[in-house]
Amino acid sequence: MAADDDRRALSTALERFFDAHDVATTPDRLIREARFDAGLAFVYFPPGLGGLGLDSALQAECDLAFRQAGSPDWSARNVIGLGMAAPTIVGHGTPEQHRKHLRTLFSGEDIWCQLFSEPGAGSDLAALATKAVRRDGRWVVNGQKVWTSLGHAARYGLLLARTDPDLIKHRGLTYFLLDMRSPGVDVRPLRQLTGEAEFNEVYLTDVELPDSDRIGAVGDGWKVAMTTLSSERVTLGGIHRDRGEGPIAQAVQAFRQATESGRGGPVARDRLIRLWIQAEAARLTNLRAGANLATPGPEGSIAKLQMAELNRAIYEFCVDVQGQASLAVDNYDETAPDFTSVHGGEVLTKAYLRSLANSIEGGTSEIQRTILGERVLGLPAEPRVDKDIPWSQLARS
Repeated sequence: MAADDDRRALSTALERFFDAHDVATTPDRLIREARFDAGLAFVYFPPGLGGLGLDSALQAECDLAFRQAGSPDWSARNVIGLGMAAPTIVGHGTPEQHRKHLRTLFSGEDIWCQLFSEPGAGSDLAALATKAVRRDGRWVVNGQKVWTSLGHAARYGLLLARTDPDLIKHRGLTYFLLDMRSPGVDVRPLRQLTGEAEFNEVYLTDVELPDSDRIGAVGDGWKVAMTTLSSERVTLGGIHRDRGEGPIAQAVQAFRQATESGRGGPVARDRLIRLWIQAEAARLTNLRAGANLATPGPEGSIAKLQMAELNRAIYEFCVDVQGQASLAVDNYDETAPDFTSVHGGEVLTKAYLRSLANSIEGGTSEIQRTILGERVLGLPAEPRVDKDIPWSQLARS
C-alpha cells in the first residue's frame, strides 16, 4: 500500500492540475504535455522525467483521476511507447535520451514499436541475427525483424542487435533506439486473420545509427532488454479496468442478446459465470502486480499468461452464443490500423480472431510457464545445451 505522504502528494498535484486545466475541453495532446510537465505522466518516475518519485501503486489512481475528468485512454495507440520504451529509457538511458524522448512519447507525438523478434529468433530471442557493426563512430545495421506491431505508424523503435558474434548469444547484444524514418528501414505489412495489418516485418539494410542512439553499454543489450520484456508482460497482461469492464462486459452483453434470441440457457449462463469469476480474479491480481511497476518481476508473466488464456476463452464464448452470425466478418479489406487490438475490440468476431495472437505476442504462453516454473516455483531449469557456445558457432535455421 502506498505511503500516506505519497498519496497526499499525488492528491495535491492532481488538485492543482485540475484547477489549472479543463481536461474535458482542452486538446488531449496539450493535456498530456502539461501532465508530463506536472509529474503526472508516470508518477513513480523521478521528478523532471514525467514523475514525482512516488510509489508506483499510485499510478492506477492517477490514471483513474484523469479518466474521470474526461481524458481519453489512447494507450492502444502507443502501447509500446508507454509500457515498454518509457521504463527502458528511464532505467538505462542518458539524460539526453530522457529529454529527447520521454515527453513526446507520453504526449503521443511519437509512436513507438519494438524490433526484437526475427524469423529465426522468436521465443529464443537471444539467438537473433540482426547485426550492428561499428564503422567510423557510427553503427551500421543489417537484418530482418518480424511481428512488429504498429511499425507502420511508429516514429521510433526499440532495436536489439548483435554486435559481437563471437560471444555467447546472450552477451553479444547491444540495444539501440532507432529512428524509423532512417534510410534503409523498409516496413512491410503482414495481413492477419482479421484482415488487418497491425503487425509488420521490417527490413534493415545498411541503416546508420549514431552512437548517441545506443542505450546502455555495448554488449549490455540483454540486460536492457530484460527491462523491456518485464515491462511488456505487465503492460500486455495488466491493463487496469473497473469491475466488470472490458472483454467480460462484452461477454455479458452477448449472453443477454443470445437469451433474447432463444440461444441462451443454463449451460451458457454457467460458462459465463465461470468466466466472470476468472476475469475478476485476474483484475484483482493485476491491481496487486501494478503496485510494482517500478521494478516488475516474474509476476508480469502471471498477468500475461492469464490475459492470453482468458481473452481467448471470453471471445470464444461470445462467438459461440452469437450462433451463425459469428461466422461472418462484415469487412475483410486489408487495413493498417494506427492502434493495437491486443485487448480486443468492438466487433466480436474480429476480437476473437485477434485473441488467437495473445498467446504468441509478448512472449508465448509456453515461455511464461517456463519463467513461472523456474523463477517462482523453483523447478529445475530446462536444459540449455548452447549457453556456453559462441553465437557464431551455433546451428541456425
